[in-house]
Amino acid sequence: METGVFWSYLLVMFAVTYLIRVVPFVLFHKKIENPFIRSFLAYIPYTVLGAMTFPAVFYATGSPVTAAAGVAAALLAAYRGKGLFMVAVCASLAALLAGLALQIFL
Repeated sequence: METGVFWSYLLVMFAVTYLIRVVPFVLFHKKIENPFIRSFLAYIPYTVLGAMTFPAVFYATGSPVTAAAGVAAALLAAYRGKGLFMVAVCASLAALLAGLALQIFL
């Protein structure tokens, strides 16, 4: 990659990242009182984290079958109210067992 192209990409990334963080401070001087907007802004970090994490889950194991088993186990454990650590353990064990079952039966 040419140096000029790299610096232009870096400058654009800096501008976009900086603007996303600065514009709300410049536009909103008072505390936001609207409950809908406050709840919307409260859920944005979780939404972005989910959007970044969820697709990567299906490529982590190298097999869509084992990944689907892990996701199903994680969703079931989370639905039953388990903590984050237990959800991760359940997902990992399900993916491992699915992988072992695939090796045995295929």
